[in-house]
Amino acid sequence: MQRRRIDDYRWEAGTFRELAVLCFVVQDRQVLLMRKKRGLGSGKINAPGGRLEPNEDYLAAAIRETEEELCVTPIAPVEAAHLSFIFTDGHSIDARAFVALDYRGTVTETEEGAPLWFTVDDIPYHEMWADDRLWLPPVLDGAYIRGRFLFEDDTMLDHAVESLGEWRISVGSAQSSEQARTGSRTGG
Repeated sequence: MQRRRIDDYRWEAGTFRELAVLCFVVQDRQVLLMRKKRGLGSGKINAPGGRLEPNEDYLAAAIRETEEELCVTPIAPVEAAHLSFIFTDGHSIDARAFVALDYRGTVTETEEGAPLWFTVDDIPYHEMWADDRLWLPPVLDGAYIRGRFLFEDDTMLDHAVESLGEWRISVGSAQSSEQARTGSRTGG
C-alpha cells in the first residue's frame, strides 16, 4: 500500500467539514490545558476548543469554548496559528489557535474536561495529539504557525509546518507577566 502524503489531499478553504478553534491561556510561563472527557480527542490533553457555531467567527468561538469548557474568559486572545487536519476516513477540520495572556474567572472542571496547568517547559506532549509537539512550542515562542496534518485515526501520517512571522511576544521567555500582558520588551 502506498504511503499517504499531505500533497495527496486538497487543503483549500471551503473544503473542510468543520471549522474549529483552540485557546491557550498562558500566565507566568504556565499554560492552561485540559484532559478532554468527551468528543474528538477524548482522554487526551489539549487546550479548550471546539467547533464554530453557525455565523460565529473564530475569535468569538475561542472565547465561548474556553468559557464553556473551563469556566474562564480569556482576555484579548490573539490568533497564533492556522491549523488544518485531514483524516483518512474523510473527516477534516480547519482550525485557528489563539493565545491569551490573561483571563477572568475561576478555572473549573466541567463535563468537557479537567483543567491542568503546566509550565511551558513541561507540557506533556506524549499525552496530546502527535501534531502538537510540532507547532505549539514555536507558537509559545511567539511564531505564527501554518500547519497541515494528515491523520489516520490517532496516527499522524504526514505534516507540513511553517512559520509565517510573529503573532506577538514570546510567552516562553523569562519575562515578567506584566511585560507579557502589555507587550513591552526590554533591551534592544
